[in-house]
Amino acid sequence: MRLRLPTRARKVLRCGALTLSVGVAALWAYVALMPKPHLLEDVPFSRAFYDRNGELLRLTLAQDGRYRLFTPLDQISPDLIEATLTQEDRYFFRHPGVNPVSLLRGAATTYVKRSRPVGGSTITMQVARLHDQLDTRSLPGKARQILRALQLEYHYSKRDILEAYLNLAPYGGNIHGAGTASRIYFHLAADRLALPHSIALAVIPQNPLRRSPQPTDHPDWREARLRLFSAMPDSKKIYAREMQMPLSAYGRADLPFMAPHFVNGLEAAPGNIRTTLDLELQRIIERSITAWAGRNRSRDLDNAAAMLVDLRSLEVLALAGSADFNDTLIGGENDGTAARRSPGSTLKPFVYALALEQGLIHPESLLSDAPAYFAEYRPGNFDRRFMGRIPAREALYLSRNIPAIELAAHLKNPDLYEFLQNTGAGLPRDKSHYGLSMVVGGAETTMRTLVRLYAMLGNGGQLGDLKMLADASPLPPARLLSPEAALLTLTMLERPDPDTLPFARDSGLPVYWKTGTSSAFRDAWTIGIFGPYVLAVWTGHFDGRPSPALIGTEAAAPLFFDLVEAISRERPVSDLIHPQMKHLNLAKVDVCPQSGLMEVCGQSRAGWFIPGKSPFSAATLPERPVDILSPRSGLTYVRSRSAAEKLRIPLEARSPDKSSPLYWFANQKLIAVTTGDAPVFWEPEAGRYSLSFVDAGGRSASRPIVVVDAD
Repeated sequence: MRLRLPTRARKVLRCGALTLSVGVAALWAYVALMPKPHLLEDVPFSRAFYDRNGELLRLTLAQDGRYRLFTPLDQISPDLIEATLTQEDRYFFRHPGVNPVSLLRGAATTYVKRSRPVGGSTITMQVARLHDQLDTRSLPGKARQILRALQLEYHYSKRDILEAYLNLAPYGGNIHGAGTASRIYFHLAADRLALPHSIALAVIPQNPLRRSPQPTDHPDWREARLRLFSAMPDSKKIYAREMQMPLSAYGRADLPFMAPHFVNGLEAAPGNIRTTLDLELQRIIERSITAWAGRNRSRDLDNAAAMLVDLRSLEVLALAGSADFNDTLIGGENDGTAARRSPGSTLKPFVYALALEQGLIHPESLLSDAPAYFAEYRPGNFDRRFMGRIPAREALYLSRNIPAIELAAHLKNPDLYEFLQNTGAGLPRDKSHYGLSMVVGGAETTMRTLVRLYAMLGNGGQLGDLKMLADASPLPPARLLSPEAALLTLTMLERPDPDTLPFARDSGLPVYWKTGTSSAFRDAWTIGIFGPYVLAVWTGHFDGRPSPALIGTEAAAPLFFDLVEAISRERPVSDLIHPQMKHLNLAKVDVCPQSGLMEVCGQSRAGWFIPGKSPFSAATLPERPVDILSPRSGLTYVRSRSAAEKLRIPLEARSPDKSSPLYWFANQKLIAVTTGDAPVFWEPEAGRYSLSFVDAGGRSASRPIVVVDAD
């Protein structure tokens, strides 16, 4: 017999069903018509910097003061995903964002049984609460959470929502996100977690305060892990023994802070940032600098910077901007690789490279190392001595100033200033400000610029950009020199002294290197190439104070060669420069060392030559006109009235024939005869003079001189 409800009851039921249908329809209309809510787009994330092999260098705080590292779902261990779903929401893939059964059970437990509060929230509801920072302890707050969860389910896939949860969930303190917790607590990437670690993380979000890892294995955390493990499928029971063992974890204080100057210099978007740094090589650099500073602190040498770059890819493999980032006494936080400093003589190789390129010299060309004026500029050598005529290759590796400046004076299209500007060196003043002094360090530049320039030589004249981010796509390199000029210059930097680097002598590894010392002993440099690496070392003080120990060969070179040996022992290398020479337009010819000419004589030796470009004669530089070097023009000389303090003016001249006598005249009266570079001194009376000289070839020069008596 069919039970028939009274008419009034049927009307009530129909009305209720209609109301429910209308309510559900209105709810879905609200969900569909409201703007699409954000999921993770507006959430601030940390930045994680990794070396080239995936080793964590640093994890930064997000803008809201939390450690929150974005980790894609496909980079999270399947064990952690399974454990999280088992712990938080077993029916996640079946419900529409809200599980009515869980909500009713939670309400009954909380309000009827008055047991511990149970929210009955799904993972989607937790995402809504975490993202919008909702207070869900009140009914209005719970209602907003439910509505937002439905919205999220309408607009996003289950994978998107699960990924959001695993990036937002709290894991103790200011640690948010499973990928962050994995890195901090276990020093592991989230995709490398085994089941015991995955379970250990999965139980934390329910009670982060009591279950986050402590210095010891907290009982609440341990019990929660065992309960979750018991609920896992039987296939996971093979980990039963591991689950019984105490679990150790790291903390935020154990986060790495590696290569601080390198990382500080990076500009990158939040997220996982893979760099070119090689942490193993970085540690070698840092250890060597620390040991060097310890040995030399008594000599007022307590700070240094170094860079190591892969010659082939221009990837920065190691960078230390100071001897100790944390030492405030030396200004350790400053990055010496990015600071503009006087480069000393480290730019000289590019003078010679341009001279080779422009056909002014070959490596055996004889150059003059003798006193000289260049306009009003009279340079000297570091040792205050002169060597006479020496081959260009010796002039370069012995770092003689006069030959380099003489060459620089004849460079054109480009000269040294134009060449450096073409490299992007960014010299802040015009050419006239620097003059020829830039050859010996008169133009400040950075270590990073110098490394690019030396790498350009090793790459056959092609200049590229240094690379610090693994995914960066630098611009194509620009050719500034021919391969012949570039590589030939490097061979001129291969020092013949076997005692300089015993390791290189024993291993047969060529090292192409150059030192530099700035004026007043403020900066000491050594830069060079060995194997596939470009290495630069600077020593000095960030406050610019001078020190007599700051000499390139004595301060920077020992540290440079310590690094060469340490790196070469750790990473066996082979020479890349000489093998390239046989593929270039280069030839070896007999050169007479007495003349610098390409001819056979009693002591001929083989020298490199660029066919079609290198000169056949040593007399290749345009002859500078004969000139009076001293006394200088435009000056008025003051003569003391004291007989004991006579005015003595040195008479010096430039003449191509150094061996013939020079005849000096004052107002057409012979006053002296000089030979060679040694000056004589003239003691004039007060008056106006026309001073002149004539050499054996009839060449002459003159200038007016004024001598006055002191008042």
